[in-house]
Amino acid sequence: TNLKLAGYFCFDVGTQIVNHTYEAAKAAVDCALHGADQILSGKENVVFALTRPPGHHADLEIYGGYCYFNNAAIAASHMLPKGRVAIVDLDFHHGNGTQSIFYETPNVYFISIHGNPANHYPYCSGFKNERGAKLGEGLNLNIPLPTGTGDNEYRIKLKKICRIISRWKPDYLVLSVGFDTFKDDPLGDFNLTSPFYKEIGAIFVSLGIPLLACLEGGYSIKALGTNVANFCDGLASSENKEV
Repeated sequence: TNLKLAGYFCFDVGTQIVNHTYEAAKAAVDCALHGADQILSGKENVVFALTRPPGHHADLEIYGGYCYFNNAAIAASHMLPKGRVAIVDLDFHHGNGTQSIFYETPNVYFISIHGNPANHYPYCSGFKNERGAKLGEGLNLNIPLPTGTGDNEYRIKLKKICRIISRWKPDYLVLSVGFDTFKDDPLGDFNLTSPFYKEIGAIFVSLGIPLLACLEGGYSIKALGTNVANFCDGLASSENKEV
């Protein structure tokens, strides 16, 4: 197989395919699907899937942004026969692939909170006027935030998102969780602190909706483990207050 042909389906020059790319990408999908099955079976109510490579930039026919298969979108599609799904993308970069996949879908509400797409990858999507189309009109919400956004500003937007989700009443909640919103991440320009990720996890689990979280970006390698652990502590919290 001539791997150069893969370039026809890639929208950037930084997402390479090497010998074991397919195996790694498929393993990430399998991890997300296993998490979804744990929720669908009733065995678990909250699951964190350690999916790498990430997935939220991958569309149905194109890949890029270090993403080959859209783990969160595949898991959400797996859940759809059992009920409506809200997807919240918390990565610093807009989840263009997830948005595109569900843009005309009536039973998926996609919400993304991210850096200004006028200045940040993927540049082509993530603007406020992208609201969904056809049967999915009004079910796509983008919340771009300015450089330097910190814990307080981010918290206000998260609570707004949670109110929207509560009103829509989904059966399942899927989170695309990127930790490139961290203050020291080299690919983002937000100012979120490490302890705040615990609060983020607690905010979403307090909704009481069966929840699958999939790992997306996060490039401050020294802090990534701590930030993920803090987020999981929030998911596991039993002392959450309603938003």
